[in-house]
Amino acid sequence: MRIALHQPEIAGNVGTILRLAACLGLPVDVIEPCGFAFSDRALARAGMDYAERAAVTRHAEWSAFRAARTGRLVLFTTAGDIRLPDMRFEPGDVLLFGSEGSGAPAHVHEAAACRVRVPIAPDARSLNLAIACAMAAGEALRQTGGWPT
Repeated sequence: MRIALHQPEIAGNVGTILRLAACLGLPVDVIEPCGFAFSDRALARAGMDYAERAAVTRHAEWSAFRAARTGRLVLFTTAGDIRLPDMRFEPGDVLLFGSEGSGAPAHVHEAAACRVRVPIAPDARSLNLAIACAMAAGEALRQTGGWPT
């Protein structure tokens, strides 16, 4: 199982996700361009020393990511037709998240095998990217028995 971030815009969110991934033993794919300079300094505050421990692969663009990755793409989106509690995860899934401001573009939606949404209150717009990623990873690891021992 992997986490993939499509053109993330906020260094603090990426740092938090790298910390999460390091703690859970999940590799991370970052699909560029990012909305910030991808550097130790930009990621340090949220990622702390965990960010440098995360297994990160950077991809220059979507096509490079697609050429390098196998596994079922599970896109998390507010437009998802499957609720997180109803999704059935597999160990090789790639948990894919769009950018904070614009989400994932149409070609990413089309490439996804599943489009999943985290249910939230009707009057709420969306969750923070790092929070949604943590919820999704936790449920996926629970279902697949992938929690670290």
